[in-house]
Amino acid sequence: MKRKSLPLSQVYRLLEPGPVVLVTSARKKQINIMTMSWHTMMEFEPPLIGCVISNRNYSFELIKTTKECVLNIPTVELLDKVVACGNTSGKKVDKFKTFHLTPLPASRVAPPLIAECYVNLECRVVDTKLVAKYNFFILEILKAWIDPKKKKPKTVHHQGRGVFMIAGKTLKTSSHMK
Repeated sequence: MKRKSLPLSQVYRLLEPGPVVLVTSARKKQINIMTMSWHTMMEFEPPLIGCVISNRNYSFELIKTTKECVLNIPTVELLDKVVACGNTSGKKVDKFKTFHLTPLPASRVAPPLIAECYVNLECRVVDTKLVAKYNFFILEILKAWIDPKKKKPKTVHHQGRGVFMIAGKTLKTSSHMK
């Protein structure tokens, strides 16, 4: 089998871990939505998520300062809004108004939930040791919400350079975990 060399700068496109999320953050009257795909589960209970947020993003300072955010999981129907949120700065644009998204009050944190997303995860930053060096935040999920009306939601997964994969067929195998 012949192999072709893959540039190291492209490896991330193969390993993006999970669905694209819309991260909401807030400080005083500043509210923002950021598109993010660099996140990973780190622990089951309490549920911990590690995520990378560039220090060039408007959300970085909001989350670093307040130590809270909401991860909102959109479905494929919101893909255009997901991309638009990722291609604009919250410093200049009210993304809720501009992209016709509905903020809902969260129960444990200040940033709002996004009503159109099928899952909302209220989070608190619990570890910032890797933020200065890697922009890597560790979040604990404090409260999780799901829209029970959305059956078999299709999430989107970023593959780089404007390419997305849509979650598709679900397979179930027998588990022998004890």
